[in-house]
Amino acid sequence: MPVSKETLDEIALSQREYDLIVEKLGREPTPVELGMFGSLWSEHCGYKYSKALLRMFPVTGKHVLVKPGEENAGIIDIGDGQVIGFKMESHNHPSYIEPYQGAATGVGGIVRDIFTMGLRPIALMNSLRFGPLSEPHNRYLFGGVVGGIAGYGNCLGIADVGGEIYFDQCYTGNPLVNALCLGIGRADNLIKARASGEGNLIMLVGADTGRDGLHGASGLASRTFEEVRELRSAVQVGNPFMEKLLIEACLELAGTDWIVGMQDCGAAGLTSAIIEAADKGNSGIDIDVSKVPRREKGMTPYEVMISESQERMIVIAKKGYENKVKALFDRWELHSDIIGRVTADGIAIVRDGGKVVVNAPVKILNTPPVYRLRPQRPGWLDEIQRLDLNKIKDIAPKKTGEMLLKLLASPNICSKHAVYRQYDHQVGDNTVVLPGSDAAVLRIQETSKAFSMVTDGNGRYCYVNPFIGGVIAVAEAARNTACSGARPMAITNCLNFGNPEKNDVYFQLQECIKGMTQACKKLKIPVISGNVSLYNETRDVAVFPTPVVGMVGLIKDVKHHCSSGFKQEGDIVFLIGEPANGESLGSSEYLEMAHGMIKGTQHIDIEKERRVQTCVIKAIERGLLNSAHDCSDGGLAVALAESCILGDTGFTGKIEVKGRLDAALFGEAQSRIVVSTCPKAAYRLETLALKHNVPLARMGVTGGAQFTIKGYIDLPVSRLHYAWWNGLLNY
Repeated sequence: MPVSKETLDEIALSQREYDLIVEKLGREPTPVELGMFGSLWSEHCGYKYSKALLRMFPVTGKHVLVKPGEENAGIIDIGDGQVIGFKMESHNHPSYIEPYQGAATGVGGIVRDIFTMGLRPIALMNSLRFGPLSEPHNRYLFGGVVGGIAGYGNCLGIADVGGEIYFDQCYTGNPLVNALCLGIGRADNLIKARASGEGNLIMLVGADTGRDGLHGASGLASRTFEEVRELRSAVQVGNPFMEKLLIEACLELAGTDWIVGMQDCGAAGLTSAIIEAADKGNSGIDIDVSKVPRREKGMTPYEVMISESQERMIVIAKKGYENKVKALFDRWELHSDIIGRVTADGIAIVRDGGKVVVNAPVKILNTPPVYRLRPQRPGWLDEIQRLDLNKIKDIAPKKTGEMLLKLLASPNICSKHAVYRQYDHQVGDNTVVLPGSDAAVLRIQETSKAFSMVTDGNGRYCYVNPFIGGVIAVAEAARNTACSGARPMAITNCLNFGNPEKNDVYFQLQECIKGMTQACKKLKIPVISGNVSLYNETRDVAVFPTPVVGMVGLIKDVKHHCSSGFKQEGDIVFLIGEPANGESLGSSEYLEMAHGMIKGTQHIDIEKERRVQTCVIKAIERGLLNSAHDCSDGGLAVALAESCILGDTGFTGKIEVKGRLDAALFGEAQSRIVVSTCPKAAYRLETLALKHNVPLARMGVTGGAQFTIKGYIDLPVSRLHYAWWNGLLNY
């Protein structure tokens, strides 16, 4: 009997998709099959609206061992038999419904993606977006999300080394909670998420299964919020202490030859874990849900198969080794049960005792339709991309100091120590550069090497010009990586957009991906993993198109790392890159703060960007720089002030103003880095800049207790520090 529209809406399937399922199966699906199709064909699991666009990304490189979609996370080779795996994912909708648990289980899920591959998770980062904290509900969301990230990550003993936080009204109905995890391991110990080998056993390990997380992938993450509904049952509940046991047990298991595969139960729970593993292994599965331990009475096979209860893993044990596997988990006080076996016929069989409730080909279940919509450039872009500077009054010289203090105290620029002080960012004793610099730096134990991590994304830029915004998202992440002294190796991403079924949103998604692709190709940085989070929209109000880039770079010698703060008095400060012009005011923090508008597109020359980054990396590797800091939000004056604040030292210098003063001080022109060097190294830096054909301008010198830009700003560093340090607390 055909299902009702209400049922299809609940699992986010269209009538057309239901008809396609019937056509492929040659019959009506059973209720459990329908629930599995709803989950596996959701945008969250199946990427049906984004997969065609994601194919644009460059995914290969000399260091890449595992590409997107092949396993739970991308893998890069860092030499000496060691590998790094990392990935970023979103937990936006769950964090809106239940902020603490939504954020906590977002951390738990991304950590499982790492250790299920046999890698030890050693670092976390996040990228967060909220509505203005002047609204009580946004403060509630903010506090819950930060608490959830801290509570779960700290219990796991994984260093949370920073990230980014932005605020804008568009995120009021849809906060963005993106989590990144990085792990390290041996190349010869990697575990695949595959179910293969006829007769091998499927074991479910970890927590009992409950009703939390029902329809999380299909009903919550794959549609917009159009009305207030009771959705807490779709949010998972986490137990970090059990996850810690799972980490240690699974890593021990990865060092044996007892298993052929391992997969975590994330979105769509058992359904996605087992079906995706079978699909990758070109196998079938035969499981009995009556053998799945449950923590709630009366659960149906439907609920068991799509529950997203946390801290659960699927292990594919070699036949004859199941007792050894069970004994290992028993030793870690973890429950494990054999719930089925691998078959060779490519069919997914799910039983409830003696009754078959699912009998469908794996390939059909795991092959959702892929849509390529017709993007439509919204007409309103013409208006917001035009910035008539003749109608905007330039800042008066006597007002520049006051404006600098306001910018330093603004929630998008000020110190986020009130957040990251809640995270344990030094556990494991690997952290070299703490949160607050352009990028975190962590040493790789038992080697001289280190790696850097950064997350970056500017939704305002993408809102005004999606293509340019996409380019800048990658370029800025790479620039921050370069400022740490690391050579960018690969990126992960999290693409946060509104409803893709709307042509204008699809246009934003396509253009952002095009821009990111161009930047990745020009900078020769592959994309090795990622996540798409769509339907971030409430009552027809979508978030800014917000692609977040997580980038990892390698430092060959940890001694040659760099950070943002000035290090000593008497250093010469240079600006690498061009001075800002009027166009650089477009979509800037200054323009919104001083004139209440988000208008005007930024510009970037990606070839110049590449040269600037190469110059800075080589300068750091040669020991020429004492500090390096990216010019981004707030422009040159803010970058100089932040370097003073972080280094607890003053600066005296001047800037060349050609045209508008506000642009020279606060314009956000791209491809610019503020660096400091000792006088003896200045000539070598100038020679290097000339060799790489990058502009280099002497700005001034460090020292004293004042921040002085002659003719415009003269303030004590202590006042700058107070505004910047207390901005978020006051906000």
